[in-house]
Amino acid sequence: MTFTNLQALGWNETFMEHFAPFASNADYTVARVALEHKHLYRVYSEHGDLLASVSGKLRHTAFGREDYPAVGDWVVISARPEERKATVHGILPRFSKFSRKVAGNVTEEQIVAANVNTVFLVMALNNDFNVRRLERYLVAAWESGATPVVILTKMDLCDEVEERISDVESVAFGVPIHAVSSELNQGLEQLAPYLGEGKTVALLGSSGVGKSTLVNRLCGEERMETGGVREGDDRGKHTTTYRELIRMPQGGLLIDTPGMRELQLWESDESSLTGSFSDVEELAENCFYRDCEHRQEPGCAVQQAIADGTLDADRYQSYVKLQRELAYLERKNDVRAQIAEKERWKKAGAIGRENARRKRS
Repeated sequence: MTFTNLQALGWNETFMEHFAPFASNADYTVARVALEHKHLYRVYSEHGDLLASVSGKLRHTAFGREDYPAVGDWVVISARPEERKATVHGILPRFSKFSRKVAGNVTEEQIVAANVNTVFLVMALNNDFNVRRLERYLVAAWESGATPVVILTKMDLCDEVEERISDVESVAFGVPIHAVSSELNQGLEQLAPYLGEGKTVALLGSSGVGKSTLVNRLCGEERMETGGVREGDDRGKHTTTYRELIRMPQGGLLIDTPGMRELQLWESDESSLTGSFSDVEELAENCFYRDCEHRQEPGCAVQQAIADGTLDADRYQSYVKLQRELAYLERKNDVRAQIAEKERWKKAGAIGRENARRKRS
């Protein structure tokens, strides 16, 4: 498949400005990362689909995963069309990125999708339905810089669709919510406006919520393997094992992602918490004491709201948990940033000494 129209891939004037410092090199052009596999990348370019690897310089200066290309990135390449290959020399600044902490005890960022306009937060209406988990996804979505949209799948398996939509509305303030059935092709027309030419949508959600089936219906063909439903609990099977940028017939681009067994936040921007828990934040402003910790202080508007039932106690506990997690991340990331800066200076010094040695020889 050959892409001669970069605008259809999301290229715009902002990216063109970011590319300007590289433009003097006639060998350099741009491409968009469609698939990632162990530092090998499938990229879409004016030369068609190419298999790309990062340059030695980029690899040498990279400190962690976030310094390598991710699906959705615009990268600077030197193409070898006759070989269907390319070398990646740089990554253009991202206008959005959906990140999470990698699983396990390692403090490292995993970029799930980059340069995304809209994040489809997909949750099934059957046994997968979990408002507390959705709160966490909403915080991560606001952090990403993309616009969140909640997609409730498998409405054909739920007898309480309106009640569950109401539950979602109680935590997703101002966020569009769409209930769909991929199996019955119901409600999918609501999603077309998000998939216009040059727009990028990322699908995020737990394993088995029906993301792959949704992709197939939106594509109009069987692009992704689906796993049906497990016997006993109505949960779908985990099928997607990698992230991929897919060109949609509507003109937009879609990034399907593997189901996440856990979503540990990465960024520590408190504004994302405010966007997801504006009801709690507004209540806190009415507390008698400005430094109220919402425990047993007199005149606490938050505790009063919990007592009279206008604020769900579980929602407040979710807010407190995420607040503590973000504070912890901020402390960890400050230390990590200091270490990263030292490492970059060490690498820069090593490169300088190597260049000086080569000049002398």
